Amino acid sequence: MEIKPIKTEIDYVSSLSRIEELWGASKDTQEGDELDLLCTIVESYEIKHFPIAPPDPVDAIFFRMEQMGMTKTDMAKYLGSQSRVSEVLGRKRKLTLKMVKSLYVGLKIPADILLT
Repeated sequence: MEIKPIKTEIDYVSSLSRIEELWGASKDTQEGDELDLLCTIVESYEIKHFPIAPPDPVDAIFFRMEQMGMTKTDMAKYLGSQSRVSEVLGRKRKLTLKMVKSLYVGLKIPADILLT
C-alpha cells in the first residue's frame, strides 16, 4: 500500500479508480485501511478543488416545502401575508430577520442558509 498526496487531476482520477477497486474491503484489513485513507485524501482534495456553494435561501424554502408537503398558502404562517409569500418565493423581496427566525424555528431551515 503506497498512498501519496493528490496533487494533480491525474492523481485524483487514479485515486478514484483505486477506491473503486477496493470498494467493499473488510474493515481492519490492509485493503480496508487503504480504502479509508484514500477516501479521506480524496475528500480533502474535493473540498479544496470542488467547493459546494451554499443553497439559495429561496431554493432551501422550496426544498423544505416539498419535504413537508406544504403549499405556498401554508407559508403565510412563516412569511406573513400571501402577497409576502409570493414576493419572497418569486425573489422580488428579501427575507427579513423576523421571517428568517420564523423559518428557522418553525421549519428548522438553518439560519445561515437563509441569511446568504
